[in-house]
Amino acid sequence: MSSTPAHHADQPSAACIFFQGLEDQVVPPNQAEMMVDLLRNKGLPVAYVPFAGEPYGFRQAKNIKRNLKLEYFFYASVFGFTPADAIESIWLENLTP
Repeated sequence: MSSTPAHHADQPSAACIFFQGLEDQVVPPNQAEMMVDLLRNKGLPVAYVPFAGEPYGFRQAKNIKRNLKLEYFFYASVFGFTPADAIESIWLENLTP
């Protein structure tokens, strides 16, 4: 059986966010983008955040910090709570407000 993420797209049943280094050679961006498309078409809440200049495992401090803040925003949106501090938001497709 293949380990390509697209071969397992029928399994997810919850919201998902993808943080993708555009220089990633372990999980190429097209694989993450394929998963985003599959989950979008399945009607699941999904978001995709590309990071230019990042390989597999982020290295730049500013991107690590942004990643953590956006992950927190994602949890707040999915679980329905308001963060105490104002943070950057992103578009979560298929998420009913």
